[in-house]
Amino acid sequence: MEETGYKVILKNKQTEETSCKKKPAVWLSVAPIAVLVGLLAAVVNLFGSDTLEGASQIALLTATAVCILPAMIICRVSWKEIERAIVHNITGVATALLILLLIGALSGIWMVSGVIPTLVYYGMKVMSADFYLASTCVICAVVSVMTGSSWTTIATIGIALSGVGMAQGFSPGWIAGAIISGAYFGDKISPLSDTTILASAVTETPLFVHIRYMMITTVPSITIALTVYTLAGFSHHAASSEEVNGFSEALVKSFNINPLLLTVPAVMLLLIVKRVPSLICLFASCFTACIFALVFQPHLLGGISGDGGLTGQFKGMIMSVYGRTAVETGSAALNDLVSTRGMAGMMNTIWLIICAMCFGGAMTASGMLGSIIATFLRFMRNTVGVVASTAVSGLLLNITTSDQYISIILTGDMYKDIYSAKGYERRLLSRTTEDSVTVTSPLVPWNTCGMTQSTVLGISTLTYLPYCFFNLISPLMSIIVAMTGFRIIKTPPPAPQEGGESKNMSPISQNPSPKITETLPPLGGAGGTVTNPISNS
Repeated sequence: MEETGYKVILKNKQTEETSCKKKPAVWLSVAPIAVLVGLLAAVVNLFGSDTLEGASQIALLTATAVCILPAMIICRVSWKEIERAIVHNITGVATALLILLLIGALSGIWMVSGVIPTLVYYGMKVMSADFYLASTCVICAVVSVMTGSSWTTIATIGIALSGVGMAQGFSPGWIAGAIISGAYFGDKISPLSDTTILASAVTETPLFVHIRYMMITTVPSITIALTVYTLAGFSHHAASSEEVNGFSEALVKSFNINPLLLTVPAVMLLLIVKRVPSLICLFASCFTACIFALVFQPHLLGGISGDGGLTGQFKGMIMSVYGRTAVETGSAALNDLVSTRGMAGMMNTIWLIICAMCFGGAMTASGMLGSIIATFLRFMRNTVGVVASTAVSGLLLNITTSDQYISIILTGDMYKDIYSAKGYERRLLSRTTEDSVTVTSPLVPWNTCGMTQSTVLGISTLTYLPYCFFNLISPLMSIIVAMTGFRIIKTPPPAPQEGGESKNMSPISQNPSPKITETLPPLGGAGGTVTNPISNS
């Protein structure tokens, strides 16, 4: 009975639209990905940290062309379909692009206004080097749970904690790994997170049922990560007290360090708790920081513009929001920390995201993505196979579509009827989707999350990837728990109806550009229909 319903789903999935298109072979579907990986490896070797300046974008566009050409010639996919899918993808990340611009503005003005230097100054006073990595992970987790946003957490408190770690002599990879692990743990279990809401909505799982069930894999994963960070902290040779004191003195000489500056992040946190939409929250925080910059750092603003007068200070404030700034502190390490790029510093990332959306749209419209995913279905013979196939598919979607929201929706849409046919609860699908998609998105260099976190923290994705222990462990933990069968309930599949179709099943479409729209619970203060929500990443 189970196998019958399962085959019906596969048949419906594979036959839809076959009258006008030819399904691409697996080898053909893998070719664009192989080209992309090869080109990215080549440009990283040639350009190093400058790959974001344009080389990576060219690699993505070349891989897109490698996908489109055989799709049109061999698979008979029209250019209009491909174009529609690409436009749909780019439209879906429009909000993310606006958020990126505001994050660039926020990081610039928070630095020049003295907000981040103040957080760093007091952080060095209270944080022990032995527990720095673990404390950083916990702090980012708490903030991310409260805000429901990994992006906001990393762009604000994450940057401040990064400065503390640099002063204590930790390597950038370890620092970013602890920040990202904590931020994505909080994002994953927060009821305010749009990825959490989206995963539960797409799989038709009640939100808090989804969150409670995730704890089975999430708590062990973060526990292991915290253990590793604690051991690494104790084995770390911290910077001498003279170096830390020198760092603090340089901050005091360069910035007006004042506890009142902590009002800016406090106001932002209040707005987030009140569920004010992210765009409004980020803009309000930028505006508040601009006022505080004029009050507390007029000498810095005058130095940036080259004019110490009131007009020059206002000009320096505007320049801090949109452009690159540098402050001479007398410390090379501190100079690197306090230099900012503003909105202009985000343009290469935005360019890369647009190119990545072109690649994802082409892979989806051509049917190549569906062909690759279909190969995993044959391995779904038991619980471990079901979970492992879902996890691998989620990771593959992160790599090919370059966007976690599209990946969550496609994973849920492709597998929810299969889970029902095989007798598994939907909460297993929702948990596996988050374990494989949400947390691995910052580990893919050309994914929107990977590009954003790399740009915000100023560290390449491949540099911090080995140290994001929570993100690396989560998909494996999902498979390990499946091996034990703990809290995984399997019920008899529904009996097939007359005509061979199973009860309560709908065919899984392989439309080239699926509609990325779900009716979700209130999100960040705004309920209703959310189209590829990026606002609380």
